[in-house]
Amino acid sequence: MKKSMLILAVGAMFTASACSSTSTDTTGNDTATAGTASSTDASYGSGAAGTTTGTASGTGTSGTTGTTTGGTASGTTGSTAGTTAGTTGTTMDMTNMTDAMFMMTAASSNMLEIQAGKLAAQKATNADVKKFAQMMVDHHTKANQEMMTLASQMKVTLPKTLMPPHQAMMDKLNSKTGKDFDEEYMDAMETAHDMDIAMFQMKSNNAETPAVKAMATKTLPMLQSHKKMATALEDKVD
Repeated sequence: MKKSMLILAVGAMFTASACSSTSTDTTGNDTATAGTASSTDASYGSGAAGTTTGTASGTGTSGTTGTTTGGTASGTTGSTAGTTAGTTGTTMDMTNMTDAMFMMTAASSNMLEIQAGKLAAQKATNADVKKFAQMMVDHHTKANQEMMTLASQMKVTLPKTLMPPHQAMMDKLNSKTGKDFDEEYMDAMETAHDMDIAMFQMKSNNAETPAVKAMATKTLPMLQSHKKMATALEDKVD
């Protein structure tokens, strides 16, 4: 199965999220950064000049040490509990994600699903891909509305634009046409839903607030269903 899509960068999400909220930066000591990393085409580890080094420990098994130098990412993965970031060379333990950071990241993911779905409804060549894309728009529009209501109650400021990893996915989709677009879109949907499922599974078990736990628990089955359909369609169009 073709797996050309970028791995979502949780460390980059945390940094971008903190800029969009009045919440305290909760990234802790998991990431050390020197220089500037870019997620313009993160599937190939491209980055801006500079060096980004990240080291983290996953839960249960050893973590990952990755280094990005002058735009080339490298690293060896030894953890199944963390989330690997191809753009930063960092694996972060997702249990460190606060409820506010989770909500901001999930809101950005909802926006990605909606924007990518609308794009696919126009550019996809496969009828089943178009149908799936419209379902993504419908389901994630509703999910985003629920997220906004909860965020208002919790006084969490959600991002109004895509976080860098999500924007990188949209940029790549915009560059594709025809069958290549269909393949890239379904690849993106698999990747995005893998990330979402990991986040929502974590928060359904150990959210800081009952309302966030309830929302994560309610939404998780939908995301798992989306992932299953995305995998089947990705195989079909690959």
